[in-house]
Amino acid sequence: MGLVVQKYGGSSVADAEGIKRVAKRIVDAKRNGNQVVVVVSAMGDTTDELIDLAEQVSPMPTGREFDMLLTAGERISMALLAMAIKNLGHEAQSFTGSQAGVITDSVHNKARIIDVTPGRIRTSIDEGNIAIVAGFQGVSQEGKNITTLGRGGSDTTAVALAAALDAEVCEIYTDVDGVFTADPRVVKKAKKIDWISFEDMLELAASGSKVLLHRCVEYARRYNIPIHVRSSFSGLRGTWVSNEPQGDQKVEHAIISGVAHDVSEAKVTVVGVPDKPGEAAAIFRAIADAEVNIDMVVQNVSAASTGLTDISFTLPKAEGRKAIDALERTKGSIGFDSLRYDDQIAKISLVGAGMKTNPGVTVKLLRGAVRRGRQHRAHLDLRDPHLGGHARRRRQRGRARRAHRLRSRQRLRRGSRLRRHRPMTGHRPSLAVVGATGAIGGVMLRILSQHADVWGEVRLVASPRSA
Repeated sequence: MGLVVQKYGGSSVADAEGIKRVAKRIVDAKRNGNQVVVVVSAMGDTTDELIDLAEQVSPMPTGREFDMLLTAGERISMALLAMAIKNLGHEAQSFTGSQAGVITDSVHNKARIIDVTPGRIRTSIDEGNIAIVAGFQGVSQEGKNITTLGRGGSDTTAVALAAALDAEVCEIYTDVDGVFTADPRVVKKAKKIDWISFEDMLELAASGSKVLLHRCVEYARRYNIPIHVRSSFSGLRGTWVSNEPQGDQKVEHAIISGVAHDVSEAKVTVVGVPDKPGEAAAIFRAIADAEVNIDMVVQNVSAASTGLTDISFTLPKAEGRKAIDALERTKGSIGFDSLRYDDQIAKISLVGAGMKTNPGVTVKLLRGAVRRGRQHRAHLDLRDPHLGGHARRRRQRGRARRAHRLRSRQRLRRGSRLRRHRPMTGHRPSLAVVGATGAIGGVMLRILSQHADVWGEVRLVASPRSA
């Protein structure tokens, strides 16, 4: 008898009929001889409705009380699901995150799991029950306060429990049939991926893919827990995420595994920073102290006449105000001139280990971006096995489609001759190449130098994730 952890998202349990449908699927897994642990999200838009209600009562709710409020949604769905399972003739017990032994740090609204002690869950399933756990929540090690795990927290809860219980698989049920080569709502020809490695899935998640979030996949890779992403609305086989293909899967490694786009980022530019040792560190220390995560970093070459430079970085749009406030407080000590904020950007990323030996992929992506929008500036982030760039938000959908067409051309030959691109008239876009320090970066820079007709300026800059 195996142990299976299943997770159901809010769309799967959005109403009473959805809860009964999910209950039947869980009971079927139990009848197949499995011990079953289920992690469930809040019903439908319940979390969003609770957030709106909190903002109506208080524009700045305290973290502790905000977490107490938000965890109510998962407690509702776990109890209703346990009732539906009992109505089908099987025993089920529901548990909050703290009762399930999910121990976190003390950061409210985006706590991190530091330990899982699932003693009560193990006892429950050994007694023949189906255990239903509220996702997205835990209890702090210090203070024993209720905490929430932030966006994608229920997926992380499920994988963490699977690791602690030594489960055979963690099944993530959602409203799509699996992981696709691109967002099927944007790219109609996107195809479902049967199997993808942890490494490639991590890059897709970090680049904006919404099916699985980065923390969940990182946890699964660390403890080698296979993830099966499936639809709760059908019985179709989904996408396996693991170190190796599962069962009889025969997978040919594609040049590009998938294309992701992300419109949730913003860019902050610190203008007129004194170009001397320690200034950049002071900027990012202020950002770190504000508990803001950054993605890409670009530093301009300083002007010889002034000794000043500009530093730009991208971050989640939701944390933009916090970052600006933190930097404003350091303006006097650092001595920069001003701050600029731009939330109309999008990130488009190609992911796949095959780009190591096919440098033509990079140039085709860049040419496609230029032909599509003639964008005046692009920031390119090059990290094996990931290639990505920022563009104006209003053009990201077209560029995602163009990037996916590139992914579909799996017959790229190493050293293939690229079609000559007609030089642009007027302004040519500038290009910042981030983290191109290894072998693949050297190949790319050599290729770019052969196509000076496309780019007005090419700069090599550092990335916090390229080391």
